[in-house]
Amino acid sequence: MNFSIFLQSTLALAAITAVTQAFAESNQRPNIIFFLVDDMGWQDTSVPFWTSGTPFNQLYQTPNMEQLAAQGMKFTQAYSCAVCSPTRTSLMTGMNAARHRVTNWTLNRNASVDMADETLDFPKWNVNGLQPVDSISQSVYATTLPQLLKTNGYFTIHCGKAHWGATQTPGSDPRNLGFDINIAGHAAGGPGSYLGEKNFGNKEKGSYTLPWGIPGLEKYHGDTINLTEALTREAIQALEKSHSTGKPFYLYMSHYAIHVPLEPDHRFYPKYKAMGLPEPEARYASMIESMDKSLGDLMNYLDEKGIAGNTIILFMSDNGGLSASARGGQMHTHNAPLRSGKGSAYEGGIREPMIVKWPGKVKPASVCNEYLIIEDFFPGILEMAGIKKYKTVQKVDGKSFVPMLTQIVIPTNNRDLFWHYPNKWGATGPGIGTTSTIRSGDWKLIYWYTDQTFELYNIAKDIGEKNNLVLSDPQKVKELASKLGKYLRSVDAQRPVLKATQKPVYWPDQL
Repeated sequence: MNFSIFLQSTLALAAITAVTQAFAESNQRPNIIFFLVDDMGWQDTSVPFWTSGTPFNQLYQTPNMEQLAAQGMKFTQAYSCAVCSPTRTSLMTGMNAARHRVTNWTLNRNASVDMADETLDFPKWNVNGLQPVDSISQSVYATTLPQLLKTNGYFTIHCGKAHWGATQTPGSDPRNLGFDINIAGHAAGGPGSYLGEKNFGNKEKGSYTLPWGIPGLEKYHGDTINLTEALTREAIQALEKSHSTGKPFYLYMSHYAIHVPLEPDHRFYPKYKAMGLPEPEARYASMIESMDKSLGDLMNYLDEKGIAGNTIILFMSDNGGLSASARGGQMHTHNAPLRSGKGSAYEGGIREPMIVKWPGKVKPASVCNEYLIIEDFFPGILEMAGIKKYKTVQKVDGKSFVPMLTQIVIPTNNRDLFWHYPNKWGATGPGIGTTSTIRSGDWKLIYWYTDQTFELYNIAKDIGEKNNLVLSDPQKVKELASKLGKYLRSVDAQRPVLKATQKPVYWPDQL
């Protein structure tokens, strides 16, 4: 053979091989499902996340979560923010809430939801939420997780609750934040109704009623279908569309459940009512099992399509379980042994059920007792997707938890976690108020802005936060207050103002 012809043939074959290999590597990128539940507490499941099972674990029935835990890794100390919009913004941006300043839940443009307070005036926080542009006042402009995934070849699907951008802003539509498809996501953080016969909170069949009516599901109006089931069906239809793209998919399955209103899923409600549960609790339990069925339906779909082996599933909640209102029984006890619930700086408000299944990477039925926080999902998911080089307009605070998943390098809890809530939520209860918090190793310090006091707990020894150690360990208080104050100043965190003096409340390390 002529050498030049041989060389050309060899080079051509090499080029074809390189293209084929690159295409194969692209197709080998894992599909990713992020399954986020709204207001789901650490105990709202039959999967125990403590050292042993509890009465709540025996009450709630979540067999698909059990299956997921058996196939993946369970995290016993996964944290979010105490309310929803801060958590969701941190997930999308990798930023801590103190930095992105979406520190309370968002709804209407330029309108704060802070409740009035006798002692404090609250700072001007980012009420308009997360935005894809830098021209919206009182908002955070950032490069989002789905945008980076989309740029790097993923087909991105949003299904369910968004709650990032206020009404009449670009950020209220997930398609402006990097999603190819948006199913039922808008500015509001809860549904007017879960019931199809009530048109999911829309006044008339086929209509869209602001702010609480769910958009885009008009074909189910008047039907007896539950919102959780409708979202699951729509998500599966979107996954079917993704196959024709030849791209790996990222499905952000963000359920409105189990947020109020507490309405029954009639497929599961009768058995809980028959148990003699109070009406709100029977409804609540049925909503949990409805959510779990959705998880199971998605897992079954992956099996049927033969893609379960190349699909990562991440399960998480956006804040602690509701316990300050609307529930049956004794308030502030529904997350025991954790103290309090949604809106609280105590563990019941911020510690969440988390499970990750990553076939071939994560050891089945494994447990991680190291702690992490919601902004860690941003770099973690990008690393799991094989995306190593990316740029963001914002500084990313999160740390990838892939080393925890693979257990190749076992990290230790030598980092500090921070929460910042310079606002006032609507409900009252233990730990609910205007606070900043640090978790450092086993220690947790809460700073109260209203009266400039501290609470100190050793979480490893006192998971229920019953023993305030402020008086017995003033040195630890000083150490953690110093770390907390330095961090808040480093991210330019905002402080409330004392009405009596019209001066900002002291930083925690100024006392």
